[in-house]
Amino acid sequence: MSVRVMLGIGIAALVAGCGGGAATTRTTTTTASGVKAAAAERCAAGSIRPLGHRDLAYGAVVTRPVTAFRAPGEVPLHRFGLRNVNGAATVFGVLAARVDARCRATWLHVELPIRPNGAVGWVRADHVAKLPVRTRIVVDLSERSVSFYRRGRLRLRSRAAVGSPATPTPLGRYYVNQRLVPSDPRGPFGPGAIGISAFSPVLTGWAQGGPVAIHGTNEPWSIGRAVSNGCIRLPNAVLRKLFAQAPAGTPVLIVR
Repeated sequence: MSVRVMLGIGIAALVAGCGGGAATTRTTTTTASGVKAAAAERCAAGSIRPLGHRDLAYGAVVTRPVTAFRAPGEVPLHRFGLRNVNGAATVFGVLAARVDARCRATWLHVELPIRPNGAVGWVRADHVAKLPVRTRIVVDLSERSVSFYRRGRLRLRSRAAVGSPATPTPLGRYYVNQRLVPSDPRGPFGPGAIGISAFSPVLTGWAQGGPVAIHGTNEPWSIGRAVSNGCIRLPNAVLRKLFAQAPAGTPVLIVR
């Protein structure tokens, strides 16, 4: 199967700020006329600041080849180029930032699109572009459903096919790391596939390590059943809507 890679992330603005966690101070100066000047934020150099909250997450698009480390600058884990094996831009999900005394991120703690599931590491902040993401996907295996939220509001919900008992869909927190368009929309992936950073817990010998995706289907009878090889299947009409609204970096929670 050949695919067309969707490279557009759909987020225009970069953000340089960090969100809560580490202690900060603000300093002000007073001019001769008694007017206070703009406050300057100060942080404890080397402190860690969690990023995002329930309705706001961050993705990081690789802008220079980058190595992920177990700790900032210590014990390399994996080397990433600008694009992955499918030609899509390499994207991480951002969890936190290590900042300097002026509260500027020097390292980012990120989710990695590699085995084992849930792998995390640290990458240099100046090797990626950090982008805000205000979308979230929740896959409920018990209900066999997919829910999509934007800015905290439910925008879409659908029944879905999930992994069979022998080839289960893995539980956990992941993120959208690529979006692919099959050459044949009538094939097993339907009109599109939203790749996520999860891998099958059992199909380790599959191509690319058995990655998991949310995609369409040419077997509409399977919707609402636990019959897939671990991927999440949606009706094709629903998949098109989700594909158009879920950019790379979108958090994906798979729960039971």
